[in-house]
Amino acid sequence: MSERVVLAYSGGLDTSVAIPYLADQIGGEVIAVALDVGQGGEDMEVIRQRALDCGAAESIVVDARDEFAADFCLPALRANALYMDRYPLVSALSRPLIVRHLVEAAKRHGGTVVSHGCTGKGNDQVRFEVGIGALAPDLKVIAPARDFAWTRDKAIALAEEKGLPIDVSHKSPYSIDQNLWGRAVETGFLEDIWNAPIEDIYSYTQDPSAPRDPDEVVITFDQGNPVAIDGETVTPYQAITELNRRAGDQGVGRLDMVEDRLVGIKSREVYEAPGAIALIAAHQELENVTVERDLARFKRSVDQRWGELVYDGLWFSPLKNALDAFIADSQKHVTGEVRLVLHGGRATVTGRRSEASLYDFGMATYDTGDTFDQSLAKGFVQLWGLPSRMASARDARLAD
Repeated sequence: MSERVVLAYSGGLDTSVAIPYLADQIGGEVIAVALDVGQGGEDMEVIRQRALDCGAAESIVVDARDEFAADFCLPALRANALYMDRYPLVSALSRPLIVRHLVEAAKRHGGTVVSHGCTGKGNDQVRFEVGIGALAPDLKVIAPARDFAWTRDKAIALAEEKGLPIDVSHKSPYSIDQNLWGRAVETGFLEDIWNAPIEDIYSYTQDPSAPRDPDEVVITFDQGNPVAIDGETVTPYQAITELNRRAGDQGVGRLDMVEDRLVGIKSREVYEAPGAIALIAAHQELENVTVERDLARFKRSVDQRWGELVYDGLWFSPLKNALDAFIADSQKHVTGEVRLVLHGGRATVTGRRSEASLYDFGMATYDTGDTFDQSLAKGFVQLWGLPSRMASARDARLAD
């Protein structure tokens, strides 16, 4: 019985050429699976037909925008996920979703092999293959660009030889990956880390230095999830889309960083994530108001580890699942409203309110109405500093 290959299909050169190449190499059928995760660009029906025209036995297109927003972007928001304290996990979030659908397609269509278009240098090969191994360890994986040492020249030659319906005349100087949560740009002149980004590489954001009026927005959260914008109820997808537009118009969410890749090299990446950055800024501030101090301190370390696990391709790992349970419990009281001013490339919190607030005006004020008993403070300070004083006295005694 011949193999059936389930291919993560993007519609681009490499995955289009992979269809006839895999069919020849394996002697079986290729099932192309493409997901709409809010990346924009070509019509998904055009992509579906292209896969068939390239020789796919079946071509599956999934509108996964709402699923991506609710099941992947919102968990990242509740975890304030910023890899290296900056990057909101744009590509890393979409890969486990794609893996989920690849595995489902393999089970439904009798696939025995899964294939993707990643090279051996990037993080995505790990995210795909570790995820597939967690969900369906019996499936084999082939990555043509990595396993068979493909080059762009070889891919173009094969496309021309097979007469594939792909325009190979245009080559972008950049490698770009984008979805609902953001946009990543690398390679080309950006590989010289002294070169500044140029305005032409940006798509999700406008020039933050251009003169414009500020935009004030109020985001309503319910247990850590955005549920309304300026009083209008929204779905997770609508919340992110709206803030991508409004924050993007103000130049919010541009990042230029050298990051530590999982494979051990450093790479220069330019990101745009206006909605993600604005939402995380608002969510963090609401947590500051509603989450108890020790829980908040510990959650910050959990958030960092959660982001590292997702970046490293361990979405389906036991530790990630356990951290999800902790984060979910921490969000029970993260309900309320946050006011942001979007302007000049920044999302600035200017107001917050919540029925679950731990901020007590009477305890905090220095004016009339102060309910804080300052007479208790002297003894508290003495007891709090007692271990340090005892250690200092011990050190002085031993030094003598």
